[in-house]
Amino acid sequence: MSEPVPTGVIAPDFTLQDQHGQDVSLAALRGRPVLLVFYPLAFSGVCSGELAQLRDRYTEFVEYDTVVLAVSVDSTFALRTWSDREGFPFALLSDFWPHGGVADTYGVLDTDRGVARRGTFLIDAEGSVRWKIVTPASEPRDVDAYLTQIRALP
Repeated sequence: MSEPVPTGVIAPDFTLQDQHGQDVSLAALRGRPVLLVFYPLAFSGVCSGELAQLRDRYTEFVEYDTVVLAVSVDSTFALRTWSDREGFPFALLSDFWPHGGVADTYGVLDTDRGVARRGTFLIDAEGSVRWKIVTPASEPRDVDAYLTQIRALP
């Protein structure tokens, strides 16, 4: 397993399709902070809880003009079904093919399981990775920690 992308570097660019089949490019989001949240699989227990917290507190991210992108190896079809059911107001990006390619680039692909690990990267408006956290699959991440880091951005 490779090491996660370090802080202080320009975040690797990518283009993935969201749950509506629309291309989302990281480079096109320059000028705004981006919270890039990798998670193992749609519809799973811990992932559902984490994304529900992001949904429930989404207005706080909007207050800081932060784009939330959630990335998994699921197909766009699975992501659309999940998003419609749960009412997620942010993009769910499909890292389906090449399987886990973006997760691998960010150093959070669990090659043994074929899914992304729980890795989060806060990318500033200039495209630099300012903060990151990687937690075990069974351990949900803390939305308060995300917001603390976003508030600390210049």
